[in-house]
Amino acid sequence: MQDFISNLDLGAKGLWFPVTMSIIFAIAVIIIPKKNISWREIYITFSVVGFVTWFCDGLVAREFDLVDLGNPNKAGLGDTLCYTFVPSSLAILYLNYLSKNNKWKLTIIFTVVSLLIELGMVYVGYMNYKGWNSLISIIVFLIVFGLLLPIHIRVIRNEFAGLKTSLS
Repeated sequence: MQDFISNLDLGAKGLWFPVTMSIIFAIAVIIIPKKNISWREIYITFSVVGFVTWFCDGLVAREFDLVDLGNPNKAGLGDTLCYTFVPSSLAILYLNYLSKNNKWKLTIIFTVVSLLIELGMVYVGYMNYKGWNSLISIIVFLIVFGLLLPIHIRVIRNEFAGLKTSLS
């Protein structure tokens, strides 16, 4: 039991920030009115974005050692909550409000929000850059919000439309 608690990395500097962001964004996804996204699309988006986030963490933080969150030798509570809920929740919120008319406006807003969260984690001492920088993050966020998430939602919607047609 003591190993379990020590592996949570509860003493990490700035742990409160990723925990707070994770809770806020997870609650937001649950309570917001669903304008442009179904629960099925939320489920798929949460799963896909969560997987991609954890995979990228494995590359960027573990293999390439470009960033540290909390204790670099443990995937503590902050890492787990932050990687699981923040990117997935932001993706769902983005897709919920996405339309042809506001794509680039939303892309800029969500890029800024994502950057502020990242810089907040750096500021409170939970995240340390080790070869990564905020300019790289801006480029990644613009690609994710401006290109990948719109493609992602189209693939989901086309797949289900094709599946329904072929099963009828």
